[in-house]
Amino acid sequence: MTAVARGPARPGTEEFEVPLWRALAVFRIAALSYAAVRVAQNFRHYDHPVLSWVVIGVMAGWTALTIYGYRQPRWRRWPLLIADLAVTAACLLVSPAILGPNGLQLGIANIPVAWIASPVLAWAISGGRRRGVIAAIIMGICDLISFSSYNGASLDSPVLLILAGLAVGHVARLSVEAQERLQRATELDAANRERERLARGIHDSVLQVLALVQRRGTELGGEAAELGRLAGEQQAALRTLVGSGPAVPPDGDVDLRTVLGRYASGTVSLATPAHPVAVPATVADELTLAVGAALANVAQHCATGTRAWVLVEKEDSSVLVTIRDDGPGIPPGRLDEAAAAGRLGVAQSIKGRIRDLGGSVAYASTPGQGTEVELRVPA
Repeated sequence: MTAVARGPARPGTEEFEVPLWRALAVFRIAALSYAAVRVAQNFRHYDHPVLSWVVIGVMAGWTALTIYGYRQPRWRRWPLLIADLAVTAACLLVSPAILGPNGLQLGIANIPVAWIASPVLAWAISGGRRRGVIAAIIMGICDLISFSSYNGASLDSPVLLILAGLAVGHVARLSVEAQERLQRATELDAANRERERLARGIHDSVLQVLALVQRRGTELGGEAAELGRLAGEQQAALRTLVGSGPAVPPDGDVDLRTVLGRYASGTVSLATPAHPVAVPATVADELTLAVGAALANVAQHCATGTRAWVLVEKEDSSVLVTIRDDGPGIPPGRLDEAAAAGRLGVAQSIKGRIRDLGGSVAYASTPGQGTEVELRVPA
């Protein structure tokens, strides 16, 4: 998993990051207060005690400036981030000169103490783990430079900075992704509400008119019957369209119910679950083409008006699409004869597509009792 690397904050993500920036402001104030307390305790041992309070003053002024700056989304850019890192590094690097040999020999901590983590956290919040680790490495090197001698304890601070950059950067990335998912879910909910409103209007007007045309056309016969049949097909297709739900669920997959809805007509009935059947777009395309090929065989080899049914089922580990018809059925050995003669509709258009998806195809047919084709692909 990679870090979230971004320049300007993406629209809609600033509000989700506000708590993190507020937490950073609290940390800066707390770390500044702790640094001031430590200086008050130890400044008598410094070679330049007055300068130590000057550094505390610079830290206080910079803390106030950064708290205000990071509150403004337009200021959370490279100039402020780099300046934050530079000012903190400067306060850290001047500490050995202010403490002097005596202070260093006593093992007194550098003047900023935990305040040096502030720019690391700011970089992590603004750009994720990768940016946080980069800032942590820079501050860790400065911290090592400030030591008069090197041992195992001198590595503790750089390691803690890197861990802080990783942890806060990870939280920041999750916050941005959560906000984006929330936005998509909100948009999808609004689209569903609008779809339901349109569906109610269509049901109360268009679908009822089409049903009336179908019924009256059948009663009148002749050319009117053909118009009635077409009205029935459009009614079935429109009913599937408005009742099948959104085509793209929150996880980004395609809803197979909507994709297969194109085949619903007066002679083809589509039965689907009430919930979305989410599959990757490539799987949905291949599966839809295979279903189309099966229905084309029904139209080609069966009498006009032969009915067909498409049943979609979602199982634990697979998606099952069943195509049934009430035609004359397939005589034994007919599929093998067709493949041997070079007619590859079933072998390639149906079986080949499903095989490439890692699925299976099963045919069941009895002469005079129709045909059933089961297409099963991994979920």
